[in-house]
Amino acid sequence: MSTIEVYEPALCCSTGVCGTDVPQELVTFSADLDWLRTQGSPITRFNLASEPTAFAGNPTVTQFLQVSGSAGLPLVLVDGTVAMTGRYPDRAQLARWAGLSSAPEGRPELGLAQDSGSCCSGPGCC
Repeated sequence: MSTIEVYEPALCCSTGVCGTDVPQELVTFSADLDWLRTQGSPITRFNLASEPTAFAGNPTVTQFLQVSGSAGLPLVLVDGTVAMTGRYPDRAQLARWAGLSSAPEGRPELGLAQDSGSCCSGPGCC
């Protein structure tokens, strides 16, 4: 399996799925990552707000930020190579990059629950 790394813009919590106005793309992407992890795929996400050293410590990411800035995020690396920029991949793309035969067609209905244990779990969230 390939190693997938996702470098995201500054989000209020580790997933961005918190607060009262959550972008659907973050809800869907978080569900896709959970699914991918259940398949045993090594995937890591980095949030610019909480993990800036991960960005600074990777020459590919640093170079990308010098050219595109944080407006070009998210940045997806597969085995250290740029696979996608500027948007989140869908489940089929993640499955392909991870070397899985296929991704299931449907997705369960997703509720917008707050991310417990994060900056967004109490009043005054984000």
